[in-house]
Amino acid sequence: MRSTLLSRRDLDFLLYEWLDVESLTRRARYAEHSRETFDAVLDLSEQLATKYFATHNKLNDIREPAFDGDKVTINPEVGQALSAFADAGMIGAAMDAELGGAQLPAAIAQAGFAWFHAANPGTSAYPLLTIGNANLLVAHAGPALVRRFVPPMLEGRFFGTMCLSEPQAGSSLADIVTRAEPHDDGTYRVFGTKMWISGGDHELGENIVHLVLAKIPGGPAGTKGISLFVVPRFLVDEDGSIGERNDVALAGINHKMGFRGTVNTVLNFGEGRWSPQGAAGAVGYLVGEPHQGLKYMFHMMNEARSGVGLVAAALGYTGYLESLDYARTRPQGRTKGAADPASPQRPIIEHADVKRMLLAQKSYAEGGLALVLYCARLIDEQHTAESGDERRARTLLLDILTPIAKSWPSQWCLAANDLAIQVLGGYGYTREYNVEQHYRDNRLNPIHEGTHGIQGLDLLGRKVTQQGGASLRELDTRIRATMAAARELGGEPAELADRLEKTWTRLIAVTGSLFAAGDIEVALANSSVYLEAFGHHVLAWIWLDKMVAAHGRTGDFYDGKRHAARYFFRHELPRTGPQLDLLADLDTTTLDMAESWF
Repeated sequence: MRSTLLSRRDLDFLLYEWLDVESLTRRARYAEHSRETFDAVLDLSEQLATKYFATHNKLNDIREPAFDGDKVTINPEVGQALSAFADAGMIGAAMDAELGGAQLPAAIAQAGFAWFHAANPGTSAYPLLTIGNANLLVAHAGPALVRRFVPPMLEGRFFGTMCLSEPQAGSSLADIVTRAEPHDDGTYRVFGTKMWISGGDHELGENIVHLVLAKIPGGPAGTKGISLFVVPRFLVDEDGSIGERNDVALAGINHKMGFRGTVNTVLNFGEGRWSPQGAAGAVGYLVGEPHQGLKYMFHMMNEARSGVGLVAAALGYTGYLESLDYARTRPQGRTKGAADPASPQRPIIEHADVKRMLLAQKSYAEGGLALVLYCARLIDEQHTAESGDERRARTLLLDILTPIAKSWPSQWCLAANDLAIQVLGGYGYTREYNVEQHYRDNRLNPIHEGTHGIQGLDLLGRKVTQQGGASLRELDTRIRATMAAARELGGEPAELADRLEKTWTRLIAVTGSLFAAGDIEVALANSSVYLEAFGHHVLAWIWLDKMVAAHGRTGDFYDGKRHAARYFFRHELPRTGPQLDLLADLDTTTLDMAESWF
């Protein structure tokens, strides 16, 4: 029986036939691996996700975490699943062997993780945050902090969080007021409140390692004065043993529309409930240098943004497969003009409008997953680059694709979930079927780790202009290389390449005109429109590149790939025409709206 979580056949195509991940084994970092070990990881991921994660997904939704004023209660199945995940070595799948990781390519680790996100995003969020936390510490913390906190996270004994937002600041991190006061022993005492902290309090492990943004008194104003601190729930002695409770208190939990399996908290640091080591405040350890905290945190934030894209794609994908399975087995209606009303009903998949909805889902879900795995492949190339120029090129490309990898699946795989509900009709709107939960779970993804609008500001305000447009030129080179490869094949690939070149060239020209006008406020007022248009061009390129990879291969699977690419170019890419018109006109409709007119 085929899984309705993900398609293993599609993963094999993406990893081996399109991204050629197997060739990474010729690089020293991955030389200990092979296609066999990669397949074993994917097989194990599917098995664990199916057995331990999918089986309590609805329970997580129905019985969300509860706080009784003393502690948070979470379904025991969550802990069992996370133990199985950790025991299989999945937390350190992509981390260095010297740290206890498996040193797998990021592309394989992400493909494996996709199974868990599709099965149960509420539970898979705990290791997602923990992995990002550990990676940040390895990249930016001193050896002592790494030794104290990273190995227990890889073993599944400690969990990690990221503490950025505050009730009064939200995404405006320049306005945070959490402070960290230096202490005589070289540590800091942290005081403040953090909001929207996923995984912020629970009993799933021995400890929780909070990464907290705070300001050291006397530092620079705004974001330049932000530092980063490790603030554990329990202090950890140098020998690794658990010490006394730190002054980190749960103020309450947030009750969400979806993603209910992940406890989401308000945390108070230094409120005085506990006084570790006899001093007021929560004990914090400075990561790296003072006032560099936001730069360090972007390491985890960018990883989390790609992770959000993966979750969104996985949820879109499983919703697509469930609605596809339903459409194949649900009889309703007859062919138009059928003479005998007593003739057998036909499966709804034979109806044109149902095909339309399934084809749209296929293009969104398969496209979104491909984009995120492409970015993971870039990380692998970045880690193993043989020259500084090669590493710089991969970094530039990853920089400009990250806001797309976060935002595009979050928007369009959510749209896929909406269509999945529609395919099931009234049944899709009931809790007896999974598709309504997938929609609610996925609705979080355009919000967290930087809202949709923030990704637009990042793309247009930073990434396309950085280093004199170097990232955009690198992407342009990649896209035009795919166009050239498609033209060599002739026929439909060449035709689609011509379509893409025409509209992509216009997008480049419009990008220049936005800044040539000299009014950055007008340009950024249209940044969300720009983000959507840019994202659809990137996905058209991804689909064209996959079409090139599938060229000459026969069978239903490859025919489906070609038809999904055909759909995207005929139905989706034309959406960008009116968007480019708005951008070219330097539209000021939103800017011109007076507050009193609402």
